Amino acid sequence: MTTVAAPGISTTASALRRLYFVRFAFAIVWALVMFTTADHLGPLAAVLLVVYPLFDVAAAVVDARASRRTGTPALLYANIAVSLIAAAGLAVADASGIPAVLRVWGAWAVVAGLIQLIVAVTRRKMGGQWPMIISGGISVLAGGSFIAAASADDPMLTSAIGYAIPGAIFFLISAIRLGRAARLSSAEGN
Repeated sequence: MTTVAAPGISTTASALRRLYFVRFAFAIVWALVMFTTADHLGPLAAVLLVVYPLFDVAAAVVDARASRRTGTPALLYANIAVSLIAAAGLAVADASGIPAVLRVWGAWAVVAGLIQLIVAVTRRKMGGQWPMIISGGISVLAGGSFIAAASADDPMLTSAIGYAIPGAIFFLISAIRLGRAARLSSAEGN
């Protein structure tokens, strides 16, 4: 059973639900386009690699605004900073090759995953957060694997695609669960 206690949870849950659907769609489209260019680090791949954390920045801004009524964790602002640094780091790493890109991508995945995990744990009472908790944990592990993969004989960007798709699925599951939480909260408020 989902418990919804704080006022504004229904509004926040609805806003996060919409955001999670958008994040799902973006990640799927990004992965499909990235798949067409993942065999080498060309201009399109370089742009896509920078755009992904920049989209994360935009999503964190929307999340922070939506979460004002229920208390925005300072970690959302940390996520904005981390993702901006990752985008800049990826822009620089693109010139150095795939191993450098994987190291930056991996470091970003570890830190952003920890932030996602902690934010989701603090939102448990809202409902729909278990997929985000699991996703944050997987992101930390995946980040470590990206860093390790950078030392492989023939490092590939395809692992970045593998990172986006499960994240997209977790956002979709969470969006669906948040719809239920928003309905329950609205029903309890009446």
